[in-house]
Amino acid sequence: MALQRIKVLCFFLLSISPISYGQDASVEDETQSSSYTLITEKLTSKVLLEERTVVVQLPKSYAENPDKKYPIIYRLDGATTLVMLNAVLESLQSQRAAPEVIVVAIENTDRLRDLYPNVNKDPNGPVGYGGGGAKFLQFITSELMPMVESKYRVHDFRVIAGASAAGAFSLYAMQQAPELFNAALTYSAAVWWAHGATAKTTVEFIKNNKKLDHYLYTAIGNEGAPMRPYYDAMISDIRKNKPEGLRWHNDVFNDVPHNLVTNAASFKAYYSLFYSEYMRPKDYDGDLSSIEKYYEVVSQQRGEKIEAAEWVIRELGYHFVSEQDFDEAIKLFQYGIERYPNAPDAYNGLAYGYEQSGQFEKALEQVNKALALASSDYDGYDVYEGRRERLLNKLGER
Repeated sequence: MALQRIKVLCFFLLSISPISYGQDASVEDETQSSSYTLITEKLTSKVLLEERTVVVQLPKSYAENPDKKYPIIYRLDGATTLVMLNAVLESLQSQRAAPEVIVVAIENTDRLRDLYPNVNKDPNGPVGYGGGGAKFLQFITSELMPMVESKYRVHDFRVIAGASAAGAFSLYAMQQAPELFNAALTYSAAVWWAHGATAKTTVEFIKNNKKLDHYLYTAIGNEGAPMRPYYDAMISDIRKNKPEGLRWHNDVFNDVPHNLVTNAASFKAYYSLFYSEYMRPKDYDGDLSSIEKYYEVVSQQRGEKIEAAEWVIRELGYHFVSEQDFDEAIKLFQYGIERYPNAPDAYNGLAYGYEQSGQFEKALEQVNKALALASSDYDGYDVYEGRRERLLNKLGER
């Protein structure tokens, strides 16, 4: 089924045909698949002095939820990148580990001109190319973003992503407009260009910002010279000077060639970017306020209020029971009851914690509360009754 959806998406990407409706920013074509709506937009750029094309991909729930707003990914190198991106995001979304998103896939006209901020003088590459990065970023921020974000329902969580030259541009965009981009994803960013100009400016940016509330993903494959020395030096300096608040994830795929790094890295990039709606034990630091802080970030990314579900808090408690840390487990179970005082399962969770720690009287008290809140046809009622009988037997044996 997943393969069939990918084939259908590929067909639609290849079959978009232009129908012009205006001059400055117009919908050329709208194509719907069972999952996504693809809209081709054309802009006559006053900054670049040329017509530019982007493909806007709307999520499957877009039409069904007219009041919902979505985070947005600006994906460089066009609509051919959507198949891999969609496969990754769909797998994460199935586990509530990523939100639905709007994707703006920016098509190329002169890739080397636009994606490199510096003219190359390094004989390892095409000399004299590049230098248009500043204008291209101006096009994105002053023309493309206002059009897209006034026309489609987005909120202010923005990601920019790209590979190779587009990876270098993503680093540049984060440096030049950190207020606009919450995250930059880079796959084998070609930081060697112009004698390592982008690597140097990235390090300078990191050093000059002691605090950054951003996410940065970097990855590299089996690159050799001239790429690897510049890249490794940049990574080393980021590691030494990482600002407070910067979430940074770096991967090395030593057996993966340059053109396949995006494929190897995409899952890790988005898995570590987006906060799951299901908080995991690794994200809990022992302070109950960390649960609130975690869900503040989840809410920021999704553009809507998301709170810890009762069962998520209970699962954290179960984890600490398995670790034999009963004090931490009971603290979490009690917190779950404070948050969800009418949830029978919350009391049964605390009963379990007390039972496992040998506090049978307290366990019996809590399971009785669970039974009082639940009707006999409640899904967990038999479990509660079984626990009560077991506890009564244990107490009777004393």
